[in-house]
Amino acid sequence: MSTAQDDLTGRARLRDAAIECFAAQGFDESLRAIAARAGVSAGLVRHHFGSKEMLRAECDAAVLERYRKLKVDSINVPATRLFAQLPSSREGGLLMVYILRSIQDGGPTGRTFFESMVAEAIVFTKDAVARGLVVPSRDEGARTRFLVQQSIGSMLVNLAMRPDVRLDDFPAVMEQYMADSMLPTLELYTEGLFADHSYLEQYLAYVDDPTSPPADLAGETSSYSRKQ
Repeated sequence: MSTAQDDLTGRARLRDAAIECFAAQGFDESLRAIAARAGVSAGLVRHHFGSKEMLRAECDAAVLERYRKLKVDSINVPATRLFAQLPSSREGGLLMVYILRSIQDGGPTGRTFFESMVAEAIVFTKDAVARGLVVPSRDEGARTRFLVQQSIGSMLVNLAMRPDVRLDDFPAVMEQYMADSMLPTLELYTEGLFADHSYLEQYLAYVDDPTSPPADLAGETSSYSRKQ
């Protein structure tokens, strides 16, 4: 008979095999394929998890926790060490692909995954602001949600346009995405895009009273209206 420790170890091994299978092949992957990847029988999967739905739920929770830890580590690790270790990060690529599949899959699980990522990101961002690593926002929740959406969209498009990158080669996925996106991302986040505050100031003036254009646009707007 197996010991409790053996059961715990076997359960973790099955969960990790399932995370890899779901990331590599999608969430339609069979329990038999997951068991084969873990080197056990399909019956053992049901023994530990009862159903594929329960297994998926535990995988989701584990991926969220690992994603949170990776984000915390990325904030605390010096840049020199971070960029030396991330391009070949198998864990980073695995989490990236799993998260993308969850979001793209849609439904309640995908929405829960996305909202959990936003909630985690808000915590990270507030901490980074408090530590002076990130500038504060007028609406931290809105900014964070936008950044998560942009990040997910960027990864989906990037991988869709690169069919030569195998999704089951997790280090290659991470390396390719980093090579394509890291410089423009850091440049944009660090140096910004617009040369002055004009667009932001005009927008803030507009939302204060959306029925009236800002003073320096009033003449232009009137002229446009007359042409109509």
